[in-house]
Amino acid sequence: MTKLPSGTRSAAVVVALLAMTLSGCASASERTAETSSCPFAPDESITATARIAYQHIPNGDLIVKDQGLLEACMPNAKITWNKYDSGGDVVQAFGSNSADLGLIGSSPATKALSAPLNIDMKVVWLHDVIGAAESLIAKDTSVKSIADLKGRTIAVPFSSTAHYSLLNALREAGLDAAKDVKVINLSPDKVIGAWQSGEVDAAWVWDPTLTQLKAEGAVVTGSGETAEAGFPTFDAAGATNAFIAANPGFMDVWTRSQNYAVELINEDPKAAAVSVAVELGIAPEEVEEQFTGYKYLTAKEQGGAEYFGGKLAADFHKTAGFLHGEGEISAVGNEQDYIDGLYGASISNVGTK
Repeated sequence: MTKLPSGTRSAAVVVALLAMTLSGCASASERTAETSSCPFAPDESITATARIAYQHIPNGDLIVKDQGLLEACMPNAKITWNKYDSGGDVVQAFGSNSADLGLIGSSPATKALSAPLNIDMKVVWLHDVIGAAESLIAKDTSVKSIADLKGRTIAVPFSSTAHYSLLNALREAGLDAAKDVKVINLSPDKVIGAWQSGEVDAAWVWDPTLTQLKAEGAVVTGSGETAEAGFPTFDAAGATNAFIAANPGFMDVWTRSQNYAVELINEDPKAAAVSVAVELGIAPEEVEEQFTGYKYLTAKEQGGAEYFGGKLAADFHKTAGFLHGEGEISAVGNEQDYIDGLYGASISNVGTK
């Protein structure tokens, strides 16, 4: 992959975004027009129309969006970005033909690939491996363990990676999610109100909501711990099979752009944080702190045996087994079904350059 030198990349990002800050708030289209440049040779032959679903999660997808990389690298493509609150909402958008490509967690992706949904899609990228960035926070600071939440109400966005982690954590603690606690479905933007009104005693969420809850409550456990217990979660990207088949060139450039963003996070988190901060509307220092709750993988790393080169499909298959046991899906496919649910061609193309 052809890259700008790290220092050049960082300086360009910081200077452009400082200029925007000093000149007042700029719209996404204005930012794209003023600051975009492609970090590799643009492909003017791509004329795809792409509807991209994104979420406010601090990873490379927001860098790609804020810096207008897709628009700069595919100047003749028609690209629209639409914000969603959870992976479950993005899966619904795939099912209703409202999105072509977007960010979904590993649990929503597994549901999409399983019965009864059987969405005609594939997982095409891992935006991040989730650690402490998704955690369970209790209002009562005397709560020290999952077991201490028996009889209480816990909020979580259903069908999300946080939901999957919560259910596993409850099971590992010997609690029945249907009897020993009350688990309610709330999107992250609704959790704060329920927390403040006393409707919930705890919540398993991600930033920026997570940081707000930490200021008042106590961290009980997180997705890093559930991953160590054998239940890893990811923020993944999915795309419909129809879009992939019609636009392999777009997928290659999209993947190169995502890989560039991951390299920026890993090589110069300060510069990356400035870009993500524009999208999240928070200070770059807060974004840097949020980065520590995730692991960001390059295309080369994702193509290895631990991920698209082998084990990832087994992780999805294991997740499906758990979700079936919880009544979240009606049937578990065989492991080949989840292998077929991965699209690694563009990752291989980018990872070998």
